[in-house]
Formats: sequence, C-alpha cells, structure tokens
Amino acid sequence: MDCNGMRRVLVLLVVAAALVGSGTAAPATSASLTVRSSSFGRILFDGRGFALYAFTKDGTGRSTCAGACAKAWPPFIVTKRPAAGPGARSGLIGTVRRSDGRLQATYRGRPLYRYVHDPRLQVLCQNVSEFGGLWLVVRPDGTLVRT
Repeated sequence: MDCNGMRRVLVLLVVAAALVGSGTAAPATSASLTVRSSSFGRILFDGRGFALYAFTKDGTGRSTCAGACAKAWPPFIVTKRPAAGPGARSGLIGTVRRSDGRLQATYRGRPLYRYVHDPRLQVLCQNVSEFGGLWLVVRPDGTLVRT
C-alpha cells in the first residue's frame, strides 16, 4: 500500500475511533425493536440484542438527554422508523427529532436509549437514578418496569 492509501486508512480508523469513543451513536440503518426475556421479564431490545431504556425525565415525544447524559446513555439513533421484530408492537414504534436534528426511535412515544456498558442480552442499569431521572427498561406494551 502506498503512503496515500495508508494515510486514508489511518484517517478512517481515527474517525471511527472518535465516533466510538465520543459516545456518538451511528444511525442504525435497518433498525428494529424486538422483545426478549430478561431478569426483569420480557422487555424491549434493539435488533442487535442490546436492552433499551426510557428516561423518566423525558416527556412523551421529547428527548432531554444530551451531552454527558447521551455519552453514558446513547440515544437509539435511526435513519427511519424502526421495524417491529418479534414481540414488538408496530403501532407503538415511532421516532422523535432530537435537538441536533437526528432521529431517535421511540416506543409508545418515549425516546429510547441504550446503556453504554450493557453487554448484549444483559441489563446492568435498570432503575438507576442519573441525570435527573430514572432509567427504566420497557415492557412490550410500552409501560416501564419499576423494580
């Protein structure tokens, strides 16, 4: 590989690392919501198997988590309305426009987030009080798990 090719690869790696390290969520182009079993019962996950949370400080159809909050709790950013996977109700799925112009997936009007340290298929931060509200996983009917 010549110097210019190597430079292009290096620039791409730096940009990718910056996006991952910044907590900026890349849009999920073929996003979906599914329902899976967890220690909190059946709850929402994204199509890749990461638990989805709602933030009690958010109003219906409005996201208030930005800056340091969004780094710890990345919004579920999408390019279009997510598809309903197994167990998810299509009629409850929507999107909301964030203050930065990106689309965030919603369920029953509540903006959805991931927790940055959750491994696939695990819930580490249920019922955590942080950034002025509670972070709660979501049932298939859109209600929040309050345990």
